[in-house]
Amino acid sequence: MIEPYNEEVSEEKTYHDPHVALNRIYTRRGDGGQTSLVGGQRVPKDTLRIECYGTVDELNSYIGMARVSSLERAALAPLGGILLRVQHELFNLGSILATMPEDVHPKQPRVTQAEIDQLEREIDHANESLTALRSFVLPGGSRVNTELHAARTVCRRAERIAVALSREESVPEEAIAYLNRLSDALFVWSRWANSLLGAGEVLWEPNRAASGTAA
Repeated sequence: MIEPYNEEVSEEKTYHDPHVALNRIYTRRGDGGQTSLVGGQRVPKDTLRIECYGTVDELNSYIGMARVSSLERAALAPLGGILLRVQHELFNLGSILATMPEDVHPKQPRVTQAEIDQLEREIDHANESLTALRSFVLPGGSRVNTELHAARTVCRRAERIAVALSREESVPEEAIAYLNRLSDALFVWSRWANSLLGAGEVLWEPNRAASGTAA
């Protein structure tokens, strides 16, 4: 079982608690196609920065679905705990992506090397119990497997957008590295989930295509 990340952090490493009061959900300020960054700048909604953290938000939703599915099966309890932590980390990532570099506060939530290292430990732990692949795998075998695969593809898209954004504006290296490692983790966790459930994997068989020849 993978233990949740519980490294004791010093006061210097803690973040500000959120100061949010969502009393009114709509403001009409975005009707003209612009939105506000954390620093107050008004920018078009289709800019790469907005697309980037919007895709991270989409990813968080997919991981939320997978987490709910994992809570329905006792065997997947370790995975459910990990996914909840990742959801919080993705919100922290969205916070930093929604902020121009000059406006970042020292106490502002973000992803760091600690989050990347934890993902690597969890990838290695889960992978130890899996059989070596003899083919590429397709989403399937269990619902949570397919949800994790869907999350993996969204994560890859978020990473691509972050790379594109980094060519135009400053993006923390840890943000891109985190998304890269998370996509790997989601692939391993999808296989791990099937293993914990005793569900078979769906292996890619090229000749099962309509144009293929049955072996």
